Amino acid sequence: MISQITGEIAHRGEGYVVVEVGGIGYQVNLTKPALQELADKDKVKLHTYLHVREDALTLYGFTSQGELEMFKLLISVTRIGPQIALNILSQIKIEELASAIIREDEKVLTSISGIGSKNARRLILELKDKMKKKMDGFALPAAGNASYDAVSALVSLGFAHREAQEAVNAVSGKEHTVEALIKAALLKLKERY
Repeated sequence: MISQITGEIAHRGEGYVVVEVGGIGYQVNLTKPALQELADKDKVKLHTYLHVREDALTLYGFTSQGELEMFKLLISVTRIGPQIALNILSQIKIEELASAIIREDEKVLTSISGIGSKNARRLILELKDKMKKKMDGFALPAAGNASYDAVSALVSLGFAHREAQEAVNAVSGKEHTVEALIKAALLKLKERY
């Protein structure tokens, strides 16, 4: 099992990097946030997961141990493979994903492209107890928190979770009520389109 890789980035592609270690290039699939984080770096250290199938060996990389642990939890769920798990982690932060699963917030989960209501219910059913144990001691976004409620409202309106979160974060210092946050975030989202 290849559990960690450190080396020079030899090539960047759509959804992956090639890390050169001792003259050998390893293709490592990454989440979109990890690719953005590594955009200006030449040397990297990645936590990895080697997925073995009878026709392929695929390496998945993560910039933190927490991301890797969440990835392993996600692929333990029935019908959630490594690509879907990588897609999930590309669209939502670990803490927000854990919060949505623990609070059984199906709307947040279905806002992730590739996750329908059946998969959202399956994630909640199979991971809720595991997630409570793993996230014990971590500060999860609070339900009833104005920012959390504003993001949930924007997700209900059909916005992707990550873009809703970014818009609310951009305006959260200026606005304090849920309604004001939603209005300001909608104006911010309107600027993008």
